Amino acid sequence: MDPTQIKAALGSGLLSFPVTPFDAGGRFAPDPYQRHIAWLTEYEAPVLFAAGGTGEFFSLTPDEVPTIVRAAKEASGDTAIVSGCGYGTEMAKQIARKAEKAGADGILLLPPYLIDSPQEGLFNHVKSVCDSVGIGVMVYNRDNAQLTAETLARLCELCPNLIGFKDGTGDINTIRQITATLGDRLTYLGGMPTAELFAEAYLGAGFTTYSSAVFNFIPAQANRFYKALRKGDRATCEKILKDFFYPFMKLRGRQKGYAVSAIKAGVRLRGFDAGPVRPPLTDLTVDEEKTLTRLIEAADERVMA
Repeated sequence: MDPTQIKAALGSGLLSFPVTPFDAGGRFAPDPYQRHIAWLTEYEAPVLFAAGGTGEFFSLTPDEVPTIVRAAKEASGDTAIVSGCGYGTEMAKQIARKAEKAGADGILLLPPYLIDSPQEGLFNHVKSVCDSVGIGVMVYNRDNAQLTAETLARLCELCPNLIGFKDGTGDINTIRQITATLGDRLTYLGGMPTAELFAEAYLGAGFTTYSSAVFNFIPAQANRFYKALRKGDRATCEKILKDFFYPFMKLRGRQKGYAVSAIKAGVRLRGFDAGPVRPPLTDLTVDEEKTLTRLIEAADERVMA
C-alpha cells in the first residue's frame, strides 16, 4: 500500500497487535504465528501490527523483525501489515528499510531507546526514519517520545509519508490540541494498554480508532465493543467494561509487564502455541491463567447469547 492507502486502512476499523510466538528455545516460531494471523483476519481487522509492542518488539533483534513481517504478510491475505520499528535513529532506519523490503505496508515508530530528547531531536529522529522509506509511518507518542503539536505540524509539512499518530500517554489535553491543530492530516490511534478502557475519551478527543490487544484472543468480543462504541451505545460499552475489561484490568495489574504477558496467555488458552514471553517479562501463574480462562469463557458466552 502507498501511504495514502495505509492511512485510510488504519482509520477504517478496529486494529490489533498480534503476539510473537517463540519455541522452547526462544526462537521465533513462524507456523503458529501464521495460524494465529490467519485466524485474526477472519474478524474484520483492516490492519495488523507485526512485531509491535504486544508482539514484544523490545525483545526482538533487528534481523528478526523483517522475518516476522514476511511471515505475517504471507498469512494475512488482504489485511494490511504494519511493522514495529524503533531504537536509535540509525538502527530504526535499518529496521524500517528491512521491513519495507519484507513487504510491510507501513511502519509504527516506537520511542527511541532509553534517552530523553528535546523536541528538535525527536523531530530529526522521526524525519530521518520517514525519509528512509517510501511506505507510511505512524509515530507512537509515549514515554520518552512525546511530540508537541508544533513539532508534528513541522513533520507533516516535510514528510508526506507521515500518516499516523498513536498515543499512549493518556494526556487528553495535549492530544486534543494535536487533533484540533492537524485535523485529518493524520490518522489518530488510541494506544493505551487495554485501549478499550480509554476508548470513549479518545473518541471524544478526535481519535479515529484504537488498537485492541485483547483482539488477540477474544476478537468477536473486541469487535462487539468497538461497534457499540462507534454507534454511541454506551449501555453496551459499560456492560462489556464491567463484565470483562475491568476484571481483566485487575488481572493485568498484578505484575509489571502483564499488559503483554496476559495477552500472550490468552492466545495460548485459545489453542495457539504462542510459547512463553521473553525476559525481562514473566508469564502468568497457573492460578492467574485459570482466572483468565474464566473471563474468556464468560466473554464467549455473552457473544453467543
